[in-house]
Amino acid sequence: MWSKIVSYIPDWTVFMQAAITLLFPIGLYYLYKHLYFYVGSGRSKESGANSQDEHKKADNDGVNQQQAASTVFTQDYDADLAVIRTALGGNSDVHFREFSVKGIQARAALVYVEGMQDEELINQQVLQNLMFAGEMQASEGIYTYMKQNMLPLAQLSDARDLDHLQESVLFGYTALIVEGMREMLLVGFPHGAVRAITEPTSEALLRGPRIGFTEVLSENTSMLRRQGLNKNLEMKMVEVGSEIKKSLVIAYMKNIVNPDLLKEVNERISKIDMDFILESGYVEQLIEDDYLSPFQQTQNTERPDRVIASLLEGRIAILLDGTPFALIVPVTFSMLLQSPEDYYERWFPGTLLRVLRFCAAFLALLAPALYISFISFHPGLIPTQLAISIIEARQGVPFPALIEVLILEISIEILREAGIRLPKPIGPAMGIVGGLIIGDAAVQAGIVSPFLVIVVAVTAISSFSIPMYSAGITLRILRFAGMLFAAVLGMYGTILFFLLICSHLTRLSSFGVPYITPISPFRVSDWKDLFIRAPLSIMKRRPEMLKTQKKNRKS
Repeated sequence: MWSKIVSYIPDWTVFMQAAITLLFPIGLYYLYKHLYFYVGSGRSKESGANSQDEHKKADNDGVNQQQAASTVFTQDYDADLAVIRTALGGNSDVHFREFSVKGIQARAALVYVEGMQDEELINQQVLQNLMFAGEMQASEGIYTYMKQNMLPLAQLSDARDLDHLQESVLFGYTALIVEGMREMLLVGFPHGAVRAITEPTSEALLRGPRIGFTEVLSENTSMLRRQGLNKNLEMKMVEVGSEIKKSLVIAYMKNIVNPDLLKEVNERISKIDMDFILESGYVEQLIEDDYLSPFQQTQNTERPDRVIASLLEGRIAILLDGTPFALIVPVTFSMLLQSPEDYYERWFPGTLLRVLRFCAAFLALLAPALYISFISFHPGLIPTQLAISIIEARQGVPFPALIEVLILEISIEILREAGIRLPKPIGPAMGIVGGLIIGDAAVQAGIVSPFLVIVVAVTAISSFSIPMYSAGITLRILRFAGMLFAAVLGMYGTILFFLLICSHLTRLSSFGVPYITPISPFRVSDWKDLFIRAPLSIMKRRPEMLKTQKKNRKS
């Protein structure tokens, strides 16, 4: 009897695998915790060490500001022009155009940066009006008369000190200096070569608007305004960057957005401290909740329709000058697998496409890991006929399953990256031809099995179906980690890997909103726009997770 009972006890290796399965996530948790604490303490020490330097810098900045403020302009035309030439003359693209104002018999000069203003506007509205104007008959001063009668421009301001004028001219404004006038006028507005409004290349749709954001912030904000008349759409502009300043706009619906969310976004943006914010990706990394997480906590998009739809849900958009990519916060994991086209089609095809994307994300993440688990550890779980076919196909392959998968996966990733970096006429052709040639050659050489080529091809195609490129990169990175788990622990490792990802997603948040809501915490009302896209007539309420001021979409 005892021998029969002992025969049912699993082998000691099973107990080892169970112990590792239990201890491994605990070890990872404490490693992550100590790493996070170490990085955080390092940052606090660095900030404490630099506090004295910051105070000194603040004092120096105050002195420099006083010196700049003391450089004010006088009515001496020659002296003021000489000061400006000294400050800006070292720039080869800064030009000085001197002329005479006929109406007041005074000398004048235009200071501008080549290629950063509307020359036709300056020629017609400034030079022509001043050089050929009649005599001034008004009793008021030159400054007031010129602003009210001689310069028919909407964009008109003045600069009273050298620092202000220097920044404005280098940014693209045109400065007007007139003899006998203390103030320097800034006419026109920055206007350089810009890209035409085209269809977004990173978010192509079969049905929907064909316009995308450009690199000009004013055009992007106007696109949002043109989506429809709404007096509650507010846009707050701030400047970011300590050395080179750029304009950043926070857009939201003031009658819908959660005030606490808006306050949190404003606080995080106000804490941005860098010399130069080149692209919205900088902002994304500086305001996210957990910088150690592989998952993005903001959504980037080129589509104005997606931004305005998010604002109507109660989210906030962040637009930066110089980039066509806007940021949407907060974000949930399901948003990364949704497309605007889901709402433009009827609910049934929209639901089908969304379910296909979730299945594709699962395959893109776990298909190679499952292949390794079945081939190396659990071949008994494969149907007999299929197992025989796989064994016959793998005969002669000299590598274990992990090395075999890594060879093909790394080759596919290199081809994918090369296809993106090559010129557009060459990239797609190179990717297709290279994949076919490498896959066929690897099979003929006996390096990999034909069945693995199918698995890797399905995995690559599945990753292509994810609407957001950034989300696809995350799954591609985690795919390699899943392969290593499967190679060590088999199916136990694959399940452990999936549970670790689920536990991480459960504790992750984006601006206070749980990342996998409405799955956890569970909200039944928000499931109408999760795996399925319910009919629009049923979707009467905004997402509860955002705690908006107006709960209903319909009046």
